[in-house]
Amino acid sequence: MKLKFKHYFLFACMIGFSFNANAQWKKNKANEDSKIFRYDLECEGVAKKGAKLVKVSSYSKNPKHAISRGMKNAVHGIIFKGYAGGSQGCTSFSALVPDVEVAMEHEAFFDAFFEDGGDYLKYVSQATDGNIAAGDRLKVSKREYKIGVIVTVQVDQLRKRLEKEGIVRALNAGF
Repeated sequence: MKLKFKHYFLFACMIGFSFNANAQWKKNKANEDSKIFRYDLECEGVAKKGAKLVKVSSYSKNPKHAISRGMKNAVHGIIFKGYAGGSQGCTSFSALVPDVEVAMEHEAFFDAFFEDGGDYLKYVSQATDGNIAAGDRLKVSKREYKIGVIVTVQVDQLRKRLEKEGIVRALNAGF
């Protein structure tokens, strides 16, 4: 009787560990799928003072991965890319850190900043209810999707954080 219980217990543990391993594998796959920041960033309209309303279109083999990485890509785009002006009262926006060398100097900070659940989440929020418009869900190739998500990025707060870390010079620092 004890031997049967042991076998059932071991079998249950193995199943439990396999579910955990599968969940971890899916998370790693999502990270690998979007490790290279591939996205398009465009202004979506006027936001409240100190913020930018942007649409970020992320590319991924899995649409769920592209959606989950949209907010990370939006913050990354504000810091390193910027965007051109457009309609709806949008003016062009220059990247907060346009110099690649500065980014390389502070690589450890940015790695920690952009890790899953990292500090980048403090500066971004979804502007919609989470639903993706039909035109923002495109299959661009046989195995790749382009998913557009509208988010609000708190640019002023993000800039203050980068100034505090010594990555960006303060606007009142002079020439």
